[in-house]
Amino acid sequence: MVTGDASPEDLVRAVRAAGISDERLLEAVRATPRAEFVPADHAAVAYADGPIPIGRGQVTTQPSLSARMIEGLELAGNEHVLEIGTGLGFQTAVLARLAADVVSIEMGRDMVRQARRNLARQGIRNAELLVGDGSCGVPQRAPYDAIVVSAAFPEVPPPLVEQLRLDGRLVQPIGPGGQEEVVLFRRTASGLERQQVLTLARFVRLRGRHGFPS
Repeated sequence: MVTGDASPEDLVRAVRAAGISDERLLEAVRATPRAEFVPADHAAVAYADGPIPIGRGQVTTQPSLSARMIEGLELAGNEHVLEIGTGLGFQTAVLARLAADVVSIEMGRDMVRQARRNLARQGIRNAELLVGDGSCGVPQRAPYDAIVVSAAFPEVPPPLVEQLRLDGRLVQPIGPGGQEEVVLFRRTASGLERQQVLTLARFVRLRGRHGFPS
């Protein structure tokens, strides 16, 4: 893919400039060539810190925003992670480099097919990609140590709360879609506890049985 003079290092600098200081996370971004996870006609801008259209009316999450969400999970390397919204697999790849394994679910069968190819080309084998309703989670692989949701809804869907282990962390954009607070939650004995707002952002809506109507 043609990317001009840009490189993953340019993206690392942008992510660091956005306030991300976790060196393991920055190294995972450096090791994941974003140009291999975007449509070919957008490869030239892959290392700019911005969203990129990927079809079906969707765009990739801005890399620094994705990094902020992942940083909130505080991954140490031994976690079983659930990702809601695979896209073309860039965030999945970063998560896979930081956790023991990742289960990722996406409604678009064509996107999952492409994401599988993208991850295979990078030699990433600890990510399981599934087609389905992300608002329902993936109960057959639960419980999860961490969950990241790359779509917006006014509340955390109950199935995701149920699938998060005690003391697990969950990050989700909370809002109607288009104007959100990206919130970090922790699962406690009494339920889900709101920890902090990580940032403000705009996300597509979470659709499905426990989200907005499809």
